[in-house]
Amino acid sequence: MKVLSRASIYGLRALIYMAAHGKSRAFVSVREMSEELHISPHFLTKIFQLLTRAGLLTSSRGPHGGVAMKIPPEKLFVIDIVHTLDGHDFFDTCLLGLPGCGEEAPCPVHAFWKEIKDVLKEEFSTLSLAELGAKVNAKRYRLSSPSGTGT
Repeated sequence: MKVLSRASIYGLRALIYMAAHGKSRAFVSVREMSEELHISPHFLTKIFQLLTRAGLLTSSRGPHGGVAMKIPPEKLFVIDIVHTLDGHDFFDTCLLGLPGCGEEAPCPVHAFWKEIKDVLKEEFSTLSLAELGAKVNAKRYRLSSPSGTGT
């Protein structure tokens, strides 16, 4: 079950890539990340535009341009990306997207979502991109599909 939007998933993968490769403060080419992570460059550009407008990234044009983290990865948390790309009400809305879902008119997954959303919110609030980047390096976790196709 995917809980996060594709934009949040791709945004997290790209920012973890930057943190893992020590590229958080240097400009990284969108094309480079797109190829490494097997994400559409057009979609990745749109995600980066949203993260830049939110003040999480900075961008530069030109041959040595790209995107860089405006905030150090130690101070940038998963929840910052989720709030930017999925909205600040992510933990307050129905997992199935049904309006009016609540105790009086619950959806089929209401009880499940109610139990885990506070735990997820706490984890997302304390898990930094630096920690995730370190896991990629220490444990050789992957950020793209092994075959190089799909996500």
